[in-house]
Amino acid sequence: MSTTVPVKAAKISFEIVEALREIDGGGVSEVAAHLDRPTSTVYDHLQTLEREEYLVKEDETYYVGTRFLQLGNQARSRQKVFTVARSVIDELAETTGEHANLMIEEHGLGVFLYKARGSDAVQLDTHAGMRVPLQTTALGKSIMAFRPTEEVESILDRHGLPAVTERTVTDREELFAELERVRDRGYAFDDEERVKGMRCVAAPITDQNGRALAAVSVSEPKSRMRDDEFADEIIEQILRSANVIEVNLTYS
Repeated sequence: MSTTVPVKAAKISFEIVEALREIDGGGVSEVAAHLDRPTSTVYDHLQTLEREEYLVKEDETYYVGTRFLQLGNQARSRQKVFTVARSVIDELAETTGEHANLMIEEHGLGVFLYKARGSDAVQLDTHAGMRVPLQTTALGKSIMAFRPTEEVESILDRHGLPAVTERTVTDREELFAELERVRDRGYAFDDEERVKGMRCVAAPITDQNGRALAAVSVSEPKSRMRDDEFADEIIEQILRSANVIEVNLTYS
């Protein structure tokens, strides 16, 4: 069996793109220092990426270009769950007045595929394409709860349980106990585990075999999403939305 050998030049180019995303643009020296790579190497890659129109240059600062937006939109449109769920997520945001979110799992991380913002929603950092550790969100926990244990173990082996806030779950035993509770009740909570001051409730979108394909959620400030709301209207709306998406996926 042949072993795939990483192409070093391609790997460096993607590292540079990621670095520019993380630091929100930078010059040659800044990117080189961020990656601890030779300035000459970084310069060559930046020049090539700009020439191929994946980066733009303003004065001496490079930024990720909008060509990636075209690629991202194509990747998202390929996801059947996005095309089916989009209108349902929009309706959920309008009904609750808050953020309604759709997440999938890709390479062991949670990827926000779509977000709709209701009239009362606060400003958040989430956006389409944003990747986060699965255990930091109710969405991610909903997905993991309806995946095989060995698959979840593999995800944790690869990405660990990084702490994002002081309330993030960072212990495997605690996480698996919580995932069992999610399976029992059919939905998950996130209590300031990724963003301080925010709570979230999510439900999985499953296929006919009960495997989670994605998850849908509503997030809002902790001051507005009180415990009684968790137990009643918000949960009912999310479960209903997940069910509608599941049915539409089956028959579309």
